Amino acid sequence: MIKNTKKHIYHVKGMHCASCEVLIEKKLLALENIKSVESYATKGEVLIEYEDKKPSVEILNEIFKKNGYFFSGQPQKATNGFKPRVFFITLGIGFFIIIGFIGLNQLGLTGLINVNSKSSLPMFLAFGILAGISSCAALVGGLILSMSKQWGELYSDSDSAWKKIQPHLIFNAGRLISYGILGATLGIIGDKLNFSLKFGPILVITVSIMMILLAFQMFDFKTFRKFPFTLPKFITRFIADESNFKGRYMPFLMGAFTFFLPCGFTITAQGLALISGNAIQGGLIMLLFALGTLPMLLIIGLSSVKFLQKPHLSERFLKIAGILVLFFALYNINFQLNVLGISSLSDLDFNSTQSSNTNKNTSYENEERLAPIISGKQVLKMDASSRGYSPNYFKVKAGIPVRWEITDTGTSGCTNAVISKNLFEGEIYLTPGKTSFKEFTPTKTGKFKFSCWMGMISGIIEVVDKNNATSEK
Repeated sequence: MIKNTKKHIYHVKGMHCASCEVLIEKKLLALENIKSVESYATKGEVLIEYEDKKPSVEILNEIFKKNGYFFSGQPQKATNGFKPRVFFITLGIGFFIIIGFIGLNQLGLTGLINVNSKSSLPMFLAFGILAGISSCAALVGGLILSMSKQWGELYSDSDSAWKKIQPHLIFNAGRLISYGILGATLGIIGDKLNFSLKFGPILVITVSIMMILLAFQMFDFKTFRKFPFTLPKFITRFIADESNFKGRYMPFLMGAFTFFLPCGFTITAQGLALISGNAIQGGLIMLLFALGTLPMLLIIGLSSVKFLQKPHLSERFLKIAGILVLFFALYNINFQLNVLGISSLSDLDFNSTQSSNTNKNTSYENEERLAPIISGKQVLKMDASSRGYSPNYFKVKAGIPVRWEITDTGTSGCTNAVISKNLFEGEIYLTPGKTSFKEFTPTKTGKFKFSCWMGMISGIIEVVDKNNATSEK
């Protein structure tokens, strides 16, 4: 006998993403009378098709209580859940971690280890460890944090802790395997890698915008629930299905994808894998580098799992993680603007440096002093370290060749090359303790940025009209 089915819409509080939809649909379909389920995170609604008696909201709320979802027959009214004490504690913890991260980078610890084509393989492991506490933490660690909520919600409360940490382990497995295979490929190719300098900044900015959207979802901003950053539902259901190795495909692919995210440390290791001209050597260089980044990335990922398992800490953790993800995203975008030669927050440092140097007489430190001309070339001299450039502001005349002499006083993987897309092609590679040279002729007037690969340290070369140089400021 064919039974008639009926449909009913429930309003659900706490359902904000595609992975939430997958979990809710899976649990509801396990109930005896429910024949089909369609959930809509953007509306906060679940449409069920059922036989006989529909499940009561009381039963559903009991089933989903531990997952943080609340079912109702009516749309949920917004409530004022602002708690000043919790807000300031969360904000304080977030800023404390951010200040610690900035402090580590300001100490110049990343300049303690340098690698080159003659470095032993264990040095690349140490090199990766340094990367894990600096730019990799901002880029890859921020990506892990931004995805932790989505990954966590693919699993029900009854799943073991081992299952819940699997996406993070699989992410890093994908990272290690791709780095080894693609490193070997680079060793075979043995050619110069231009991808990161051309397309890399746009890629980082795109990923960072995605991180910002996910951070706002972590803050539970209602407006951003309407724009979830998710794959099509049929793909999300496929990767979340238990029979399809629950949630393993996407973390693995994301881990493999990080090979193409242009962190300066990664670019250095990739370049040396290319120079090696050997598949085994290139593969080992990249594999050991990725192994070095593994401890910090695992700490970030596994910590997120631990906190998300505890209901009383989960909400606070998501807010703290949201603060960190937002910071890392803006941090990355700011520095990529330097790489692209676009105005950024780093320009504030130039303005303050120029003001403090107004009364100094040292060459180049006063913005009004022009570079001296020796043998028909404007000569610039600069020291480069992992902390910054000294000086970081120059003034030259248009139409006259420039000879730029840069002495490496202790750069790192992120700072061992200088680029300026608007002044010259390619990079100026730096070697610790040595002076590198670059000659070019500026043709347009204006202020042009130069920076390291990641844009973490930068400076400005001002080009003035050679006929009116004495009156230019």
